[in-house]
Amino acid sequence: MENREFLPIGSVVLLKGGEKKVMITGFCMTPNENKHKIYDYSGCLYPEGIVNSNEIFLFDNKQIAEVYFKGYIDEEESDFKSELKETIKELKVDDDNNIVSENLSDTISVIENPFDLNQTFEPKINIFE
Repeated sequence: MENREFLPIGSVVLLKGGEKKVMITGFCMTPNENKHKIYDYSGCLYPEGIVNSNEIFLFDNKQIAEVYFKGYIDEEESDFKSELKETIKELKVDDDNNIVSENLSDTISVIENPFDLNQTFEPKINIFE
């Protein structure tokens, strides 16, 4: 997992066997029902977006059949990807993205809190500034 290149947020893909496009909305997600599995991406239907929280899809790079559009890339996105790759190095996963860490609680902590957002990516209160 640590050597993978991740598509940017907003990328639009078609999954193998799929008929509807999916837009990437997040990275390195674990499903609520199986904290031993980590997926490369989360996504939503395109062009509808997230209509219902039950319609968020989890999928891996190897499930992508075609990339229709690559999302926006800038310095902030590049910095984020560098941090993401560093965080992924801390995870121990097998070829199917199953977490094989001896200390699962520490690994889950890395997944759920991968970055110190106050230091690296300070959110803006007013997005129009």
